[in-house]
Amino acid sequence: MSKFFLTTAIDYSNGDPHLGHALEKVGADCIARYRRLRGDQVHFLMGMDEHSQSVLQAAARAGTDPQQWVDRMARRFEEFWERLECSNDDWIRTTEPRHARSVTELLRRIQRLHPDDLYVAEYEGLYCTGCEEFKQESQIVDGHCIEHPTLELIRTRERNHFFRLSRYQDAVLELITSGKFLVEPGIRRNEVLRLLEGGLQDISVSRLRQPWGIPFPGDPEQTVYVWFDALINYLSATGFPDPGYERLWPADLHVIGKGITRFHCVIWPAMLLSAELPVPREVWAHGYVQWEGAKMSKTSGTAVTLDEAIDRHGPDALRYFLLREVGFEADGNFSWERFDERYTAELADGLGNLASRALAMIVKYRDGRVPSDNTETNLDRAGNAVVERYAVAMDALDLRGGADVTWELVSAANLYVQQTAPWSLAKAGRQKELDQVLASLARALVRLAVLVSPFIPVKAQTLWQMLGSDGDVASTRWSTATEPPVSGRIVSRAEVLFPKPASV
Repeated sequence: MSKFFLTTAIDYSNGDPHLGHALEKVGADCIARYRRLRGDQVHFLMGMDEHSQSVLQAAARAGTDPQQWVDRMARRFEEFWERLECSNDDWIRTTEPRHARSVTELLRRIQRLHPDDLYVAEYEGLYCTGCEEFKQESQIVDGHCIEHPTLELIRTRERNHFFRLSRYQDAVLELITSGKFLVEPGIRRNEVLRLLEGGLQDISVSRLRQPWGIPFPGDPEQTVYVWFDALINYLSATGFPDPGYERLWPADLHVIGKGITRFHCVIWPAMLLSAELPVPREVWAHGYVQWEGAKMSKTSGTAVTLDEAIDRHGPDALRYFLLREVGFEADGNFSWERFDERYTAELADGLGNLASRALAMIVKYRDGRVPSDNTETNLDRAGNAVVERYAVAMDALDLRGGADVTWELVSAANLYVQQTAPWSLAKAGRQKELDQVLASLARALVRLAVLVSPFIPVKAQTLWQMLGSDGDVASTRWSTATEPPVSGRIVSRAEVLFPKPASV
């Protein structure tokens, strides 16, 4: 059993989560659930970034203090991720004492091991409150931040502590080009490599007299810059610096949005190198969810709320749509029309219809007991091939590919029903052939319950139970997909897995 420490980006506490947040969280959860199926000892971390200047502004607008505001927002985010069945093992907030201690200790470690990596200097630049970052010319278009074009950049001049990022340009470049530190997908890796090859500038790692943040060690007038603070949450969750943190560290996979690769793929490994700590093994930077070609974000507002999207067809359907339609690599569009089409064609008429027909026939023709017939059929061979291709896709974090190949088995099983016509076999008294068909369909459904469980965990569990399986499909062995045990099981007549609303 291998350790697999998986994290998502922690989210700003300045407003409700939206579909972009949901894509990242359900994508990471899909990966976590798949790794558990493969037998890994998964530790899945999510959390909140609560020290940003935008939090101060949001709390002021709401007429409350920052701590009350972040407490409220943390509950709000947790409620959404629970509704979407996220299976995280830990939830970290940057206002927690364990995190403040880790931030302080990491800075002290850098001060001790490489004291000239930190120095004091004056800085002047344009600051984006949406990114919580000083912007370089390459990040500004028409006087606005690329990521937050509706916000005004603020010219700021301060005397701060700086981190000598420029010193680590070659070291980080070597880590990525050698494959010791993976940046995926390839388009993001190429972007990071171009950034490194263009040269790095030292960065400010503190802010002067901010009333909300972690005090900078040895300088109480300064607070730790929010991004330097936030990145350390991944290490804080391991218990660093206490003995035993190495049980989880280094992280095996950071899942983030493409807009923050510079922090995670350049600054973060440089910080860890300076502290003489292992760097993460991989960063996966997904694309954005778009509505009519525009990125969904808190600052620009969205045409779709997360509440509306979940309520449309339920949490499992939204998870499936985000990972199959939007995808987990490039930008993808969300539309009600496509959501309804995918729901009807693939969930209701595809998987739902297959389960209903197959289980109803086992109940009707064999009193609900799966025949003890292990004859390999064309459907079994198709199922074996699908399981192999599914594993290849999921191992490569190709979640859309994993869903695509799974639904090939759904289509193959529905076609198998039409081609074998079990009702005709029953009418003609061809009992042995009927046993072969019904047993093969049951094996396909068991396979499907396992393969869809990372994508639609609640409906997968419902199907699992209807197939007479004990326990939780999420904790079954991978061998259940490769050699599904079904002979003699008692199945129940299928409930409607994906009911069609009147409006669809």
